[in-house]
Amino acid sequence: MTYREARVYLDEMSKYGSVLGLDTIRGLLRELGDPQDDLKFIHIAGTNGKGSVLAYTSMILSEAGYRIGRYVSPTVVSYLERIQIDTEWISEDKFAELTMRVRDAIARLEAAGKEIPTVFEIETAIAFLYFKEMKCDLVVLEAGLGGELDATNIIKNTVCAVFASISRDHLGVLGNTITEIAENKAGIIKPGCAVVSACQTDCVAEVIRSRAQRYGCTYVQAEPECVKIGQEDYHGIYFSYKEFTEMHTVMAGKNQIGNAAAVLELICVLRRMGYHIADDAVRRGMERTKWPGRFSCIGEEPVFILDGAHNEDAARKLRESVEAYFPGRRLICIMGVFKDKEYDRIARIMGPLASMIYTVDLPDGKRGLPAEELAEVLKEYCPCVKCQGRYRQGEKHREQKQSAPGQEGRDSMSQQSSVDCAVQAALLEAKRNDVILAFGSLSYLHQVKEAYDRAVW
Repeated sequence: MTYREARVYLDEMSKYGSVLGLDTIRGLLRELGDPQDDLKFIHIAGTNGKGSVLAYTSMILSEAGYRIGRYVSPTVVSYLERIQIDTEWISEDKFAELTMRVRDAIARLEAAGKEIPTVFEIETAIAFLYFKEMKCDLVVLEAGLGGELDATNIIKNTVCAVFASISRDHLGVLGNTITEIAENKAGIIKPGCAVVSACQTDCVAEVIRSRAQRYGCTYVQAEPECVKIGQEDYHGIYFSYKEFTEMHTVMAGKNQIGNAAAVLELICVLRRMGYHIADDAVRRGMERTKWPGRFSCIGEEPVFILDGAHNEDAARKLRESVEAYFPGRRLICIMGVFKDKEYDRIARIMGPLASMIYTVDLPDGKRGLPAEELAEVLKEYCPCVKCQGRYRQGEKHREQKQSAPGQEGRDSMSQQSSVDCAVQAALLEAKRNDVILAFGSLSYLHQVKEAYDRAVW
C-alpha cells in the first residue's frame, strides 16, 4: 500500500461517518494487540485551547529529554501533522504501512460480522501502533469530540487528565447545557490520575473537581491572575507565573496566558510524580512552541493574522486580542465556518470590529456554511460584506500556463477557490497600516496561508 492508496482507503471509510462510543474501537484495538496498553498518556480535553496546551506540553517534555508522541485533531498544515514524535510528522511510508495493518484487521472483523470502525477510530489505532513501535515515553493525546465517548478515551494508562477552557460547543451532541458538556469532557478522568485544569467558570470547575474527587485524583486549577506580563504584542508574550520567571512564548493572543498557566501547573504536577523537567527545558520549550492557526502572523504591511476562532468563547478572546494589539487600525476580515457552529454569535462579536468582511466557502462542502448565507448574517453587524463563493459553472479565467494538447486558444474552465478570491481581494483592499484577519474554522486556514504565499510571491 502506498501513501496515496492509504488516503484513498481512508476516504472510502469516511462513509461510515462519526459515531461516539468505545465498543468499535475496543474491538479494533483488541485485534491489533491493544498497543495503547503499553503507553502512558497525558490526555487533553476542552473546547478552546486544546491544541495550544498540547503543543506547549509536548515541546517542554521533548526539551526535557523524553520521547513524546503527539496526536492532534484537527490538523491545519498537513494530514500527516496529526501523528508526531518530538514535532516530527509520521512519514508517508510508515503511515501507509500501518494503515495496511489496520485495514487487514478490519477485514478480519468484517468477516466475523463485527462493526466497522470510523475514520477517526482508524486514525487513532494507527497512532497507537506508531507510538508503541517508536517506544514513546509519554503520548500527549488530544481528544477529538467531547471526552467520555471519544475514541481516544479507550486508553487506561492516563498519567494526567488536562482540561483547556470549556465552553458552549457541539450543543445537542455533547449536551444541551454547559454543565452537561463539562460532564462529557470530564469523562477522560481515570481513577488515580492527576487532574489539571485551566481556569474555568464555577459550574465547569465544580464538575471537574467532583469527578476528580470521586476517582481519588489530585486536582489543580491554574490561576491566571498570578501571571505577570512584562511585554505583549501580536508577536508574542514575555511573562512570569509563580516560580516560573522570565518566560517567553511566540504564541500571541489573550487566550494564551490561560493556556500557558495550565501547562506550567501540569509541569509542577509531573515533577511531583518524579519526571525530571529542568527550568531550562521549560523555558526553551515554551519559547520554541509554535502552533499554526492560533493568532498566527503570516505577513506584515499589512499585518495578516490567522486564527481558528469557531465558537462564541473563542470569538470573544479573539476580539479582545484584536482590540489590545491593533487599537485604531482598520480591520479587514475573511471568515468561513461550519454550519453546525453558532455563527450568528460569532458574527455579532466580530462583525462590528471590521470595516469589510469577505465570506468564503470551506473545503468541506457538506459541513461548511455557504458563503452566501454567512454574508447575509454578517450584514447585520458590518457595513460592508462581500461574498467570495466559488466560481460558478460557465465563468472563466485564463490560466497563465501552456494549454493542454487540443486546448489551444480556449479559456480554462478550472475553478479558482473561494479562499484565493478572498485573499487576493483583501490584499488589494488593504493599505500598509491595515490588518487582515482570517478566522473561523481551522480547516481552511492552510488554504489561506497557501493563497497568501501565492499572492505575495
